[in-house]
Amino acid sequence: MSLTIPTLLTLLRIVMIPVLVVVFYLPVAWANVAAVVIFVLAALTDWLDGWVARRYGMTSTFGAFLDPVADKLMVGVSLIILVQAHPEIILALAAATIIGREITISALREWMAALGEGARVKVAWTGKLKTILQMVAIGFLLYGEPLGPLPVLDIGRWLLVAAAVLTILSMFTYLRSAWPAIRQRG
Repeated sequence: MSLTIPTLLTLLRIVMIPVLVVVFYLPVAWANVAAVVIFVLAALTDWLDGWVARRYGMTSTFGAFLDPVADKLMVGVSLIILVQAHPEIILALAAATIIGREITISALREWMAALGEGARVKVAWTGKLKTILQMVAIGFLLYGEPLGPLPVLDIGRWLLVAAAVLTILSMFTYLRSAWPAIRQRG
């Protein structure tokens, strides 16, 4: 197996996870800004690795497997540290919903692929919108301080709740798409 540029970018995103955690907990005034920068850089590598892979024909089976794993790890770890930093029921429920959906849909995709029905669980627009909302929400929550009159933490909190609602909707979209195969072979 050769490591392509997109796969190296994905591996870099995974390496950035413990860096994000350490920076988030640093006892310095700029830790939140640095954590947001790391998270945004990770999100940009996610976009960049996909673009490079498609543009230059550098797709690989390993890269296709690793990319969503890296995304789920970054989001999951970010949500865990945010719930620890802000132990509120609304954040905990939203985080649990998002993480639970990711595990469920990953398992569904794996099972459907094993049945030869992987095409039934393609990414839907609700999943894409959910991803955008949760990334923006996590960025706001990592920053966590007001920007003038802008209540950054509150905005992040409500964006995460909106992402959790879309998470549930997108999960039902995937399950509905997979239902015929589930009924037939379940």
